[in-house]
Amino acid sequence: MTRRGPVLIDADAMLGRHPARDVGAGSVVEALASMDRFGISEALVGHTLSWLHDPRTGNQALLELVAGQPRLLPCWVMLPDTCAETGTSAEFVSAALAGGVRAVRAYPVDHGYDLAGVDAAPVLEAIARAGLPLLLDATQTTWPQVEAVAVAHPHLTVVVGGLGYRVLRQVAGVLARTDNVHLGLANLSSHCGLEWLVERFGEQRLVFGTGAPTRDPAEAVTRLLWSELDDGAVSAIGGGNLRSLLHKKARAA
Repeated sequence: MTRRGPVLIDADAMLGRHPARDVGAGSVVEALASMDRFGISEALVGHTLSWLHDPRTGNQALLELVAGQPRLLPCWVMLPDTCAETGTSAEFVSAALAGGVRAVRAYPVDHGYDLAGVDAAPVLEAIARAGLPLLLDATQTTWPQVEAVAVAHPHLTVVVGGLGYRVLRQVAGVLARTDNVHLGLANLSSHCGLEWLVERFGEQRLVFGTGAPTRDPAEAVTRLLWSELDDGAVSAIGGGNLRSLLHKKARAA
């Protein structure tokens, strides 16, 4: 029997057509229709242009797409400021906040930089000071890099999604040694992995995310709503935890 009622907020969704996958046009209409189908009230969305072409162009295109769409929360893509592609770290964060951006996503493998290196450090610190969570997929980094970033920037919330299969031994060590690393549900493929993580680390370390549209949202929805977790944990993971992370207060410079 499925549970009913928890508010679901997707921390891992995308707008814009994917050039190599037949997953639709990536339009706002399609995104909202999918959310309605799966009972998702809001979604944190990025743009394929920011990932696969140019972050500056894609970030601005994203704001145009989500204008007047309160259910779609914009998530910008960061770059190190060494080449000034998105301005200085301060300029990037200032523009993000002015545009109502709620989180920042990183693609260090695809964009060719070391997430834990000195080049990315200034923008990560600026993001942390602004109270913006940092999202990334496990395939874009390594767990030692995730831990290094979390330790170097203790006020930065890091959410790692796209975990895949047989990663819990690596994940557990990082979660045990940090308190600012969180996990997303998209492609959390270990059998009973969600229940094990909650039992060991608590539901506050997990957030709901689907990976839509390149992943079927039914995967993450079913994993959560058909889990063995109690209603309080389901509610927290489904939307409460992410809502709290998105409302972190900016720190004084």
